[in-house]
Amino acid sequence: RAGLSRATAVREAAAARLRPILMTSAATLFGVLPIALSLGGGAGSRQSLGIAVVGGLLFSTGLTLYVVPAVYELVSREAVPEAEPAAAHAAEPPPLGAS
Repeated sequence: RAGLSRATAVREAAAARLRPILMTSAATLFGVLPIALSLGGGAGSRQSLGIAVVGGLLFSTGLTLYVVPAVYELVSREAVPEAEPAAAHAAEPPPLGAS
């Protein structure tokens, strides 16, 4: 929305995306949980893979919720444009076709 400060816009966008991010992460976590807990036949050899996936999922969810909005706010800061001196415009030649 126009007129919001960058910090306010980032906070509102993060709040709007919180539920979908958490729901997606929770669904993936519950899908991988049987592998991480070594449930089922022959799952013992896949337990380390399940633990790594769960750990990576938790870490990436934290990055998505906290680090990405903060880095965006830092990187997207606009530089204040410098004022052009009036003499620079006077020294320019007139456009072609101008009398």
